[in-house]
Amino acid sequence: MMISEELRRKILDDRALGAGNVLHRLPLHGRSLDEQALWLDGTWRAPSGDHPEVLTLGELHEVVATYAGYYRRKGVRAKDAVAIVTTSITDFALNLLALTSIGAVASLVNANMPQETRREYIRRQRVVGIMTREPWHKELQIHLEDDVAPAFVALQGEITPQDRAHRPETYPFRHAPNDPILISHSSGTTGIPKSAFHTHETLFHGALSRLSDGLDCSTRARLLALPGHHVSAMSNTLLGLLLGAPVIHYTDPSGKAVLDGIEKFRPTIVFGFTHTFMEMAGEDLSDRDLSCVEGFYASGDAAHVVHIKRLLEKGQHQVTGRDLKPRTAPGAIFLDIFGSTEMGYVLFDYVHRAGAPSLGRCIGRPMRFAEAAALSEDGAVLPPGQVGRLGVRSQSLTPGFWNDNVRWHQQWLGGYFLTGDLVYRDGGNNFYHLDRTTDAIRTADEVVYSAYTEELLLGEHEEIRDCTVVGLADEGVKFGWEDEGVAETYMLLNLVEGATAPKDPTAWVNEALTKHGLPAVKGAVIVGEDAIPVGITGKVLKRILRERARTLTAGD
Repeated sequence: MMISEELRRKILDDRALGAGNVLHRLPLHGRSLDEQALWLDGTWRAPSGDHPEVLTLGELHEVVATYAGYYRRKGVRAKDAVAIVTTSITDFALNLLALTSIGAVASLVNANMPQETRREYIRRQRVVGIMTREPWHKELQIHLEDDVAPAFVALQGEITPQDRAHRPETYPFRHAPNDPILISHSSGTTGIPKSAFHTHETLFHGALSRLSDGLDCSTRARLLALPGHHVSAMSNTLLGLLLGAPVIHYTDPSGKAVLDGIEKFRPTIVFGFTHTFMEMAGEDLSDRDLSCVEGFYASGDAAHVVHIKRLLEKGQHQVTGRDLKPRTAPGAIFLDIFGSTEMGYVLFDYVHRAGAPSLGRCIGRPMRFAEAAALSEDGAVLPPGQVGRLGVRSQSLTPGFWNDNVRWHQQWLGGYFLTGDLVYRDGGNNFYHLDRTTDAIRTADEVVYSAYTEELLLGEHEEIRDCTVVGLADEGVKFGWEDEGVAETYMLLNLVEGATAPKDPTAWVNEALTKHGLPAVKGAVIVGEDAIPVGITGKVLKRILRERARTLTAGD
């Protein structure tokens, strides 16, 4: 189902609407406060002390006003930044709604970030306060000793219904387009995460642009198994509320947990990062009831086709036949929606369907509101077929990194924002993702694109559940896309349960690689799933993996 044309027009005509005031504009569009809007997974505790399963729009207004009153009582004012340190997607969303309602900025911090990294990240933010829950409250007290210390390090459980009385008289805050509302950090796979902030306009620019084109108008239930600190989790929550689509918050992103969530909540659309879908594809799906699912939406990095294909066998989706009548076709669709924290909204999407030909690591064409290019090292736009840095332009882009202008300006080239990815495009302006610039490996012969190599190997051998290629070199030698050193490559393989391991993994891998003209690896090792470390968003931590690989491959 889609929103009515009348409501779509009302939304697009609402010039004051933006990411900072979605909840407060809904009554103006005829929405009932009795309407159920947000389904919860039990990770959020209400100010009353209970754990509701669902919130109506009216209850959302009450909670947001109560949280807003608490923050004003603690001295938070417009443009102040407050760090929200948790893992619950609902914690992040409700604190964001409350802080934006008084004009403040929510800095969303994944509590699973390594403690020392998290401390330095928050310290750089110069926040006026920190909101958290157990078990992180005690360790976060150390921020009270910072040179520029926050005024409070509070527990969310301290908020009571009485705090509603402290909300400001001028409530809600009236946002200008460039008012900051949210700070979201990158995955931090290469060190201290970047702190991209978004405004009332940038966080919702992509969603409203798509809505103006008559796209992304579905009112079907959506389960969000996205990292709660990420812009994709917050923008999809806000968009669901705006459209009147049931939003299901789901904090546990593991494959098995999300499969359980699908069977419990029966969503039509499932959002997650690629690692979640990889884990789902690795589970036994034969007895799983995923018939409710019409679409899997993978945000973040490009997904591997082999994982996508396993999920395409489940669910169903609507098509229009030659008789122009809608009908149900077997198999869900899989949307590879490529974006990042800094982009504010996905800028590419590519649809996979069961039985349709696959274009490998194709991420599709740029969306209408964005521009993209493969760039040379001097910022020139490269022609089709040449590999370069992915550069993008869009009004949805972050305006900068909070308190980090030097890092921000270093990420621009030739008038384009650099996403940190390596791509090429074809003659039809379809873009293909090869690797992250930090993960590409320069060898004595050529550059090895790790993601591209892993994709090919997964497609060759169905026994492989997941794999990752790493480069090893002498101490101090840097061998990435930007570096001049060289390394030798090793492949770490995690096999599906019950698969027979090859007698010579290295020969097995190299046979597949050389068949397709790719360089052979120095060695290949069978490892358990736990041997491949991933970060807080499920991305493989290759800087850590390189150290582990030295031990794992020592016998080669």
